[in-house]
Amino acid sequence: MGIFDFMRNQFIEVIEWTDNTSNTLVYRFPVANNEIKMGASLIVRESQMAVFVNEGVVADVFGPGHHELATRNIPILTKLKSWPQGFNSPFKAEVYFVNTKQFIDQKWGTSNPIMMRDAEFGMIRLRGYGIYSYRVSDPSVFLKELFGTSATFTTEAVEGQLKKMIVSGLSDLFAESKIPALDLASHYDELSELGRQKMMPRFEAFGFALTSLYIENLSLPEEVEKAMDTRTSMGVIGNMGQFQQYQAGQALREAAQNESGGLAGAGAGLGAGAALGGMMTNAMNQNQQSAQTVACPHCQAQISPTAKFCPECGKAPQPATQACIACHAAIPVNTKFCPECGTNQTEKTCPKCHHVNSPTAKFCAECGETLA
Repeated sequence: MGIFDFMRNQFIEVIEWTDNTSNTLVYRFPVANNEIKMGASLIVRESQMAVFVNEGVVADVFGPGHHELATRNIPILTKLKSWPQGFNSPFKAEVYFVNTKQFIDQKWGTSNPIMMRDAEFGMIRLRGYGIYSYRVSDPSVFLKELFGTSATFTTEAVEGQLKKMIVSGLSDLFAESKIPALDLASHYDELSELGRQKMMPRFEAFGFALTSLYIENLSLPEEVEKAMDTRTSMGVIGNMGQFQQYQAGQALREAAQNESGGLAGAGAGLGAGAALGGMMTNAMNQNQQSAQTVACPHCQAQISPTAKFCPECGKAPQPATQACIACHAAIPVNTKFCPECGTNQTEKTCPKCHHVNSPTAKFCAECGETLA
């Protein structure tokens, strides 16, 4: 080192950092031989914090503003006194700038499916992905736990660790929630917030604050989704008998339009015709069976129209009838007045001797009292 380099390195430093990247978490300010001079000016900008390490120990953490550093490196004098060490000052000092802005749009996703038990589908494999954002909240903890004495530290260096932490915590959360697979989509917001609260202590252990966590999608295996589609289609179809008739008719029309020739074509046509005939027969049998039954007025079970009692509930499907005492029309039992002729169907009690007479009696059979 020449005399000019020696003199240039003895000036008091002005220490500052302007970040021109989008992923730098920590930047160590370069000083010759890490010998920051007494009275060095430290300028910390917004969204930054500076960690001052003096003689191997974290001396202070500075927020935004202008600060003056105190070290035992006196310009020129300390250098000259260090001649036994080869003019290498033993009073080392470094400044680490820590980026405290939010690092947004960080991706997380399940590399392997999450095994969980569903009440409706049984054992299922669940996959998911989303985004999260975080920032440095405690620079001292961050320095001690992660970046150490590295000159720079980027988000890529810690991305894998944070992603695995999130996937592990969310896998446990999904299994504990016991939310049915079909209802997961309606609970994305609740699960996201619960996942953020669950992961906050883990992030704080590294000096981070988890500011947001979002679940974008949770998907089921392809075979489960196909089964769900089939069940949905069946629900939309409704009457399976009518659907089978419709399918049979469509197949017959397509077979009629198929102009395949030769014996093979004829055989295939006969086979298709036989199969379609079976489908039509089954569909018509189902319709005939449904037409030959009626619903029980009490329990709605399908019974024969001529059945006197329902085999399900044991009640008579139709109310019992009796003949009107005057016009002999069939009327329900216990009817007080005939709906055809209006005759009173109830027995008459004599107001004098209380003898019960027939509904058509005009005089009491016991005492001769006139009856109304």
